[in-house]
Amino acid sequence: MASTTPDIQRSRRAKSATRPGDRVFSGLSRGSGITLLVIMAAIAVFLTYRAVLAISDDSTNFFTTFEWNPAGDPPVFGIAVLAFGTIVSSIIAMLIAVPVAIGIALFISHYAPRKLAKPLAYVVDLLAAVPSIIYGLWGAIFLVPYLDGLNQWLDQYLGWTYIFDKSSDGVARNMFTVGILLAIMILPIITNVTREVFLQVPRMHEEAALALGATRWEVIRMSVLPFGRSGIISASMLGLGRALGETMAVAVVLSPSFLLSGHLLDPGGGTFAQNIAAKFNEANEYGRDALIASGLVLFVITLLVNGAARMIIARRKEYSGANA
Repeated sequence: MASTTPDIQRSRRAKSATRPGDRVFSGLSRGSGITLLVIMAAIAVFLTYRAVLAISDDSTNFFTTFEWNPAGDPPVFGIAVLAFGTIVSSIIAMLIAVPVAIGIALFISHYAPRKLAKPLAYVVDLLAAVPSIIYGLWGAIFLVPYLDGLNQWLDQYLGWTYIFDKSSDGVARNMFTVGILLAIMILPIITNVTREVFLQVPRMHEEAALALGATRWEVIRMSVLPFGRSGIISASMLGLGRALGETMAVAVVLSPSFLLSGHLLDPGGGTFAQNIAAKFNEANEYGRDALIASGLVLFVITLLVNGAARMIIARRKEYSGANA
């Protein structure tokens, strides 16, 4: 009986392979995957070609220079400030958004009454659809003035930590404000994905924990969070990708400058996407090549982040399978 099972499965696969619908679906699926790879390769080739044209004429080190003046004679431009601002603002956003998003997802999926959970989930879904420029205008008009007090409080009580030492005067158009705004923007994305993962936890796992006398928090700690760990990582990486590439909201809120400072409360700084949006229209052909070179770095960073996330998820699955 056992020997005939593989034969039956091969026979079924052979029959399905001869059906026109299966052949069409297989071809479309394969074509879609190949098309995606071709598009990614075309983008990488275009960015690399234009970046090489710009970097070959750069009179300084592209990775360590703190200035952006490709129209100068000789041209001088580098991504040190942009890389620092992009990474720091994204880290701030993730530190704020991920714990809050997990808490909201747990509340909607396991604590809130059904009459409250559905409207709350709808509101979170709606927030994810708000355009970036709306977040930017709200941040510039409402968030920046109200964060002045917080900046002063952090400077007064946590200024000894250096990063919260405000060494120059000015409104709160700084990397700390950008990080908070990005956290608000990526919060709905992480919450939505995490909530759906938590809702997929097998009901028997939770009921078994309850039957053993576990409290609701113990059920979440022993059943829900371990099951959803890979989903939380995926949701976090999705939010991180949004934070790394955010353009309009950062451009509206931030007061850009090419001064590299570890004081998060000082005005200034910049990000890759914000710099491209701010300087693209006024740049000449060579200046646009320089901006494309910075875009290539952001493209590589995004690929590395996604690749790292896939590796983490794969290792978590292997670890869970070995323990099972």
